[in-house]
Amino acid sequence: MKMREITLGKTGIRVPQNAFGALPIQRDDLVTAAAIVRRAYEGGMRFFDTARAYTDSEVKLAAGLRGVRDQVYIASKTQAKTPEQFWKDLETTLSNLETDHVDLYQFHFVKQCWRPRDGTGMYECMLKAKEQGKIRHIGVTTHSAEIGMELIESGLYETLQFPFSYLAAQRDIALVRACREHDMGFIAMKGLSGGLITNSRAAMAYMLQYDNVLPIWGVQRMSELEEWLSYMDNPPAMDPEMESFLQKEREELSGSFCRGCGYCMPCPQEIKIDTCARMSLFLRRMPAAIYLTPEWQAEMAKIDTCIECGSCKSKCPYSLDTPVLLKRNYEDYKTFIS
Repeated sequence: MKMREITLGKTGIRVPQNAFGALPIQRDDLVTAAAIVRRAYEGGMRFFDTARAYTDSEVKLAAGLRGVRDQVYIASKTQAKTPEQFWKDLETTLSNLETDHVDLYQFHFVKQCWRPRDGTGMYECMLKAKEQGKIRHIGVTTHSAEIGMELIESGLYETLQFPFSYLAAQRDIALVRACREHDMGFIAMKGLSGGLITNSRAAMAYMLQYDNVLPIWGVQRMSELEEWLSYMDNPPAMDPEMESFLQKEREELSGSFCRGCGYCMPCPQEIKIDTCARMSLFLRRMPAAIYLTPEWQAEMAKIDTCIECGSCKSKCPYSLDTPVLLKRNYEDYKTFIS
């Protein structure tokens, strides 16, 4: 059985339900990154997602897709808050991607719904870029379920990109259903929940239950990519054994936990919040020795220097009490090094 193809709502973009997220390749050198991207194409992936905020990932994506640009769909994003920055970002993205258009251009990590005539001019920028042929479709990404529903119901956007995995809450699943009802594409980011999910087969099986969800898997290593490509010809099924596994996972990872998105950073005390706030889970789901080194002990000790400024808490898209979460993780961490 082959991996099925899905259509991203009213965009008409139809691709295999197995796509490439380019954020991690910014940590690879150009040659390695280009080879990974090319292999993704050769293995059957046809949708590639990047962003202006992902440093040089656009350049690396272009290097890997030279000669096959017309065979793929490329999505990018802008975090611009002004029309001037919007046009600057778009021109930089087009140059970096070595293309005259982006198939899907998305407002990145929004905290509001940009609308026509709202006084910002932001949505008008999208419309003008589309009229000029520089973008084909208008999308948006957010980490807020409330904002997500507003974006869907606005009818202004063709796709929504949102964190989605088998740890999804009912409010997240409601967004998937709402996108179907509004003929809006749903792009699933953070399908591994920031590294807490380590079973790619289970992650994929969960996604395949939804025929309107396109997961974009963040890939940094060729070995990781080969796992995802193996599902092109052998997509995993949601059988009773898999469902039992997912139930155990949900029980272990239930409650408030950090997804590692990093939007809370930087910390004025230089605490590595995106890792330190997840340390308890890492110690139980990965080889603990990795995080028990003198270097990591020193990083965790920085939690004691927290000045309770509230910056991390105010910026968390999941409304977590980050300082409390950090202290809880540090107390647990001490039990492993005592």
